[in-house]
Amino acid sequence: MTIDAEVQALSRVPLFEGLESSKLRLLAFISDRMEFQDGEDLCHQGDDGDSAFVVLSGEVAVFVDGNEVARVGQYAIIGEIAILCDVPRTATLRSVGVTHILAISKEDFLKLIAEFPKVSLEIMRVLALRLEKTTRELAQARPAPS
Repeated sequence: MTIDAEVQALSRVPLFEGLESSKLRLLAFISDRMEFQDGEDLCHQGDDGDSAFVVLSGEVAVFVDGNEVARVGQYAIIGEIAILCDVPRTATLRSVGVTHILAISKEDFLKLIAEFPKVSLEIMRVLALRLEKTTRELAQARPAPS
């Protein structure tokens, strides 16, 4: 994948919408391009979080305590909770088919947030939506009081 294709992909990630092309180019340049085969793990629950991942192509399954809880596809960003909160990884991420990823280091991700407050606001929105979904699912899974 060319740097121009990576910039194009990053521009479609909701967190990075609105960033100048030059900033997206820099982000693409400093990110690590990785390819994962079917069933290969990007990271494991409990690991130290050293990077966030942008799915360029393919699909990633999210496992918590060995159970698949979600799947994400192209232009999703995952793994950011561990680097934002300085906590171990909250999930294992596993490639479904061949998956191409941009890994953004913790240091570079935090610099991006510091430089662009709009990214911080979008991160809060995405995390709040995830929390709302989890809360709703937990409420539905809870047995009715007797």
